[in-house]
Parts: sequence; structure tokens; C-alpha cells
Amino acid sequence: MDSQRCRNAAIGHHAASERRLVSLDRSSSQMYGIGKFALALGICVAAISEPAMAHHSFAMFDQNKLSELKNVTVVQYTWANPHVFVIVRNDTTTYMLECGSISNMGGLGWKFNTLKGGDKIDVVFFPLRNGDPGGALKAATLSDGQKLTAW
Repeated sequence: MDSQRCRNAAIGHHAASERRLVSLDRSSSQMYGIGKFALALGICVAAISEPAMAHHSFAMFDQNKLSELKNVTVVQYTWANPHVFVIVRNDTTTYMLECGSISNMGGLGWKFNTLKGGDKIDVVFFPLRNGDPGGALKAATLSDGQKLTAW
């Protein structure tokens, strides 16, 4: 009888070990599935974010050159993401000037009501490479003399 109990105990122990091994195999396959899901999710995020990063290229602006316009009139000031825009006009030409995001601009002292149509300002900007009137606003001097940077 004792030998039978020992044999049954050994068989029971062996069966429990097998159950644990099966459980570990199932657990590791679940972890493998989670890893594959995480990898696929990472690839999707990278693919989606690439166009957003490409959008923020400054290649269209000549960053080796600065243009300055004095006493131009603000036509429009757009406080929105992904970029704030300032449109100004001198006597003959309208310039569209791209700025940073509202969070970047806010950190530099700009507010949604910093400018309004009809304000007179001076601007310094990196011009467009293609020669069109516009560029990336570097700084503005408001009519009260306050100077604000935009990048």
C-alpha cells in the first residue's frame, strides 16, 4: 500500500508539473502575442506620425536670409494649431507669415489677442525660397514697442 501511495503521489506530482508546464507555455504564448501587438502598434504610430513630422520641415524657408518689413498692416492673425499665422500687407504686397504652434507662441509671450486687423507692426522673417511673399516669422515689434520672437 505504501508503495502504491508513493506511486500515486509521484504520478500526481508529475501531472501537476505537466499542468504547470502547459500553463507556462500558454502564458509565454500570450506574452508573445502581446509583444507582436505592441510591435504592430508601434509601427502604426510611426507610420501615422511621419507625415506630421514631415509637415514641420523648414526647408521651404531660407534660414540663411532675413527679410524685414517696417510699418506693415496686420490683415489677419490666426491663433490655431498646428501653426499660428500672421498675414500682413505693405502698400503693394500681402505676406503670409508662418509661426510656431500656439503652445510655443504662448511660451514666447504671444496671446490669442496680441494682434488684430489694422495693427501696424514691424516684422523680421525668413523668406520663402521660391520668392513668393511670405515666410517664417522670426520676430515682430508691436506699435507700443514690445518685441516678440516667434521661433
